Amino acid sequence: MRSTLTDIAREAGVSAATVDRVLNNRPGVRARTREIVLEMAQRLGYIAESPNGMPPRPVPGEVIRLDFALPAGTNSFIKMLHRHIEAQALARPDLDVHIATIEGFNPDRLARLLQDLRGQTQGVGVIALDHPTVREAIRSLSASDVKVVTIASDILHVPRVAYIGIDNRAAGRLAGYLLNRFMGSGRPGKVALFAGSLSYRGHEEREMGFRHILTEESPNLEIVEMREMLDDREKAYSEASALLERHPDLAAIYNVGAGNTGIARALKERGRAQSTVFLGHEVTDGTKDLLLDGTLDAVIDQNPRVEAREALNILAHEVRGLPYELHQPRLQVIFKENIPEI
Repeated sequence: MRSTLTDIAREAGVSAATVDRVLNNRPGVRARTREIVLEMAQRLGYIAESPNGMPPRPVPGEVIRLDFALPAGTNSFIKMLHRHIEAQALARPDLDVHIATIEGFNPDRLARLLQDLRGQTQGVGVIALDHPTVREAIRSLSASDVKVVTIASDILHVPRVAYIGIDNRAAGRLAGYLLNRFMGSGRPGKVALFAGSLSYRGHEEREMGFRHILTEESPNLEIVEMREMLDDREKAYSEASALLERHPDLAAIYNVGAGNTGIARALKERGRAQSTVFLGHEVTDGTKDLLLDGTLDAVIDQNPRVEAREALNILAHEVRGLPYELHQPRLQVIFKENIPEI
């Protein structure tokens, strides 16, 4: 005998009214509940299974489940991106958005989280470490018809839908150009580099661009140290303090990642805040204050509001099989005189 709505409701653990809404593509049903009902309807033979066992593509009006994997920690830019994703998702009744944070720079933990999302979600946005286990997890998600976008830091040679973020190599070159202008043509000096983790391709590309332009245009500037801080402001403080003890004649610092407030604290304690050129990334409450008091000379910014919007839009369109023109955030330099609203 043909299965009924009541049979599907009983096996799926939902009401018959919920089953009716799902099968007739009506709104008001969570994405995971919709998946369970459709899977049970296929198993009981009420509807035909789609090719390759994949769930049918959503139709207009259906709620889409999206997941984001972001690093945990004290990185203010990541926290801003998190808030913008949440705020914009609340204004999108067509989306069911979930955000998970991963403690530490642990690629295996991130890979496990991504693997666990198979069968649970239709699209994933991730700030991802460029590591073999992470790449394999993204390939596995894509093979199960989950759409993936990388945000802020890209991963190459994986089947992602898009990268959403600035050109990080260009950002590094821009930092080098600014430093050369601040230092003055031909003036010799020692320069230190700080990064969150070079496991992020974005941080590695910024460093690469910075080194290249200094080699090309500023042979008088010497990069004396490169320190990784894991985007932790306390570690940034301790590393910067030790650096300034080793190099009392340090002329400039370029911070590729987070931790600007920690570096600034070390500079201020040693009376070096006004005499050391300091360049960083991202406009946050902390970097705004440092620009205003002159500790930071310039900040290279990417707009997390735009990145959140574009990630939600492109994932939703890809899941629905609709075209979408991606609008990348602009690479811009912020000084004390042009601090934007955040």
